[in-house]
Amino acid sequence: MTGTKDRAPLDRTPLDGTALDGTPLDGAALDGTGLRDVLPPARLFIDGTWRESGDGRTRAVENPATETELTAVPVATAADLDDALAAAAAGFRRWRTTSAWDRSDLLRRFARTIRAEADRFALVMTLEQGKPLAQARGEVLASADQFDWYADEARRVYGRSVDGHDTSTRILVRREPVGPVAAFAAWNFPSLLTARKIAPALAAGCSIIVMAPIEAPLSTLLFAEVAERTGLPAGVLNVVTGEPAEVSRHLVASDVIRKVSLTGSVPVGVHLSTLAAQGLKETAMELGGHAPVLVFPDTDVRRAAEVCARGKFRNGGQVCIAASRFLVHESVADEFTEAFVAETRRLRLGDGRDPDTDVGPLTTAARRTAVGELVDDAVAKGARIEHGGGAPEDFQVGYYFTPTVLTGVSADMRVMREEPFGPVAPIAAFATFDEAIAVANATPYGLGGFVFTGDLTTAFRASEELEVGMVGVNHLTIATAEAPFGGVKQSGHGREGGTEGIDDYTVTKYVSMRLGDLA
Repeated sequence: MTGTKDRAPLDRTPLDGTALDGTPLDGAALDGTGLRDVLPPARLFIDGTWRESGDGRTRAVENPATETELTAVPVATAADLDDALAAAAAGFRRWRTTSAWDRSDLLRRFARTIRAEADRFALVMTLEQGKPLAQARGEVLASADQFDWYADEARRVYGRSVDGHDTSTRILVRREPVGPVAAFAAWNFPSLLTARKIAPALAAGCSIIVMAPIEAPLSTLLFAEVAERTGLPAGVLNVVTGEPAEVSRHLVASDVIRKVSLTGSVPVGVHLSTLAAQGLKETAMELGGHAPVLVFPDTDVRRAAEVCARGKFRNGGQVCIAASRFLVHESVADEFTEAFVAETRRLRLGDGRDPDTDVGPLTTAARRTAVGELVDDAVAKGARIEHGGGAPEDFQVGYYFTPTVLTGVSADMRVMREEPFGPVAPIAAFATFDEAIAVANATPYGLGGFVFTGDLTTAFRASEELEVGMVGVNHLTIATAEAPFGGVKQSGHGREGGTEGIDDYTVTKYVSMRLGDLA
């Protein structure tokens, strides 16, 4: 596959699921002509160079809507990873001495390049991950926001000076880059989750090796293209693909890596934290969630139900911060459920390239199986299916699962205790404020929570008593570049976004300076 210099003008790529010559963008039906103008190089990006894996091994990237192969990416060898580590070490030495203003300028160019190619980047994401094009484009633009935000933050890594005990002593506190970073992001938001790591790392002066999510690696490889085009020095950003366990074990064990950042599941977070602890490395973990939604009777119940249904099934429910458990006051539970189900029925299931699609396929066959098992468990324990319940009969291929609404749920059902990460919405009633808070907090997760109310006192009390890192009041779309994103309890630690986001990529250095005669 050719590099970016040979690529056709990318802003000409349409969003109707066709290539520039009108060929359907489906890997099974193409001779390679159409995809060559859309997909990034299926290569490792190490030290500013695109390359194959050392032993030639590859792993297929699949379109979940058609179950056909789009391309195949390299499986990095240990030698490849050693080269990436050496590149990151050299890149760090170069990048940390680059002025904050120059780093800021490059990050701004990153953002402009991403926005200029938002349509193409969105199409790549839809092809590899399955989400509808409109949602994919929104994610791409949100990724650009990360680079824009940290272009400003790069110039605002503040230290301080403190008066000493006497007039001859100066105390200085500096924030310096922590060092080369190993970053691992999940496949559900393959552009945004990666941008949340690359942008603050570069802003702080760190180099970074990103392990692209193997289920949807192409969106991360697009950032390597951007790095090449914008003139990022070689070795500052490296992107590898391969077997996750092998890559993480090799990178985290290296003395080069000084920080590990993960967006993923709780078990993976525990594993990487254990590996990092052996080298006393800094970690940031954005892990799973099971966000409660508290609906009080003083809200616009029908409108809240419509907002919740649309939000729940965005990206097929494959969202760590997704509205996940709907706890509704018993006086309005029937009204809420009726409106929620009605809005769910209006959602159109289909290939993400179809502009009429609201819900695309799940990204993997394994995810569809896992979601089906949650529904079966709930039904076996007495839950009622109000809509959906399984794979749609009218789709012969693709990892589709009908948006599903469950009522009559109870605390012993897996769907109320485990992160569904799919299009399943359990609805339960509560009688009192205290009961709602108790049920909401009765999981090991603490990423996000949501409250729908028209009363300011209720809004404040609920937002303060929910054991989560983020709360949305009267809306669900709370993730944004200028605010800190992260959780508590088993949902992890550290923050991405906001002023806090860059702190995780710096360390504090204290300098005590004596003026005049030697002490």
